[in-house]
Amino acid sequence: MELKDRIARFLDSIRDEVFEVADEIYNNPELGNQEFKASGLLKDKIAKYGFQVDEVEGLPTAFVARKKGVRPGCRVAFLAEYDALPEIGHACGHNLIAAASFGAAAALGSLGEELPGEVLFIGCPAEETNGAKVILVEKGIFDQVDAAMMVHPGNRTSVYSTSLAMEALEFRYEGKAAHAAATPHLGINALDAVILLFNGINALRQQLRPDARIHGIITEGGKAPNIIPDRAVARFYIRAKDKKYMLEVKEKVIACAKGAELATGAKLSYSNFELGFDNLVTNRTMANAFRANLEKLGCVDIVEEEEGVGSTDMGNVSQVVPAIHPHIAITEGNVPGHSIEFLKAAGSERGKQAALLAAKALAFTGLDLMTDEELMGKVKDEFEKTVKQA
Repeated sequence: MELKDRIARFLDSIRDEVFEVADEIYNNPELGNQEFKASGLLKDKIAKYGFQVDEVEGLPTAFVARKKGVRPGCRVAFLAEYDALPEIGHACGHNLIAAASFGAAAALGSLGEELPGEVLFIGCPAEETNGAKVILVEKGIFDQVDAAMMVHPGNRTSVYSTSLAMEALEFRYEGKAAHAAATPHLGINALDAVILLFNGINALRQQLRPDARIHGIITEGGKAPNIIPDRAVARFYIRAKDKKYMLEVKEKVIACAKGAELATGAKLSYSNFELGFDNLVTNRTMANAFRANLEKLGCVDIVEEEEGVGSTDMGNVSQVVPAIHPHIAITEGNVPGHSIEFLKAAGSERGKQAALLAAKALAFTGLDLMTDEELMGKVKDEFEKTVKQA
């Protein structure tokens, strides 16, 4: 029996377990870095299939599970996300990501001593906020990985995903309180500085590339209308297609902030309130293999190209190891993520069937990389040209 047929049969045999993982995580949503139930479930499940599970120091809900083959070879990692959104739960479908990657790892690992290399299943918390993959990259977790992959649910199926590089900046202004009617001239208005910052950024936009995005909120702006605000705080996300240009935009935004400080006299301080994300570079050789496997499994409604409009910490992974982050449809029509409609889809039968399909395509692609040295060589060559030499 062909190895891919064995993988498919294995996944069909553990279909209920894959669905159970999706349902358990869906019904018990946990915020980033608090996913103790989800990570515990995934560690217990994968350990049953002979994987050695290790904790990650400093990240209590992250883990790395490994299962080695008969001899050294390609090391393939399937990445799981499992954090939920505040109030709305799994409206980004991370329960399905976790289920698909669990299934793929268990299935590929089931081939045991017939495979060279190593299968890894990496638990990655807090994608929606602080992006634990950034920390995992910094800790060297991916230094011993040759290829990394995961599948994200969406409103259409696509394999050539991209995402925007992103920085998360908080600007704080300290002024001087005074009575707004009796002695306003004795105050220094920190809120005015924040408003000037917004106005400066709005003027800046007309000189930016179309792919640049700057969006922000005021998190502190005073306590009462009759008091000159002595403290004001604003948070911004700054994004662009590539990290180099994003950092250029970041410096322009900081210049706007310093200008507001000079104009008002309010003292400025700033820092990152979340970790920054690199832009996602999809390895097209890997993506083509994944697409061929999707088609082999009967999925033919695949979007050719997809422009990245958000940001993900998978971008940081793609800068250090060949990676793919395809999407698989769980809805009809243009249903946006982070919506009630998408939440319902993530818990639906269609969503779970999509996770099973994704698990098969992921495992098939992992098998291709582990058994086809020529293919893996092309993957590495592309990575060298598009990332390391870029």
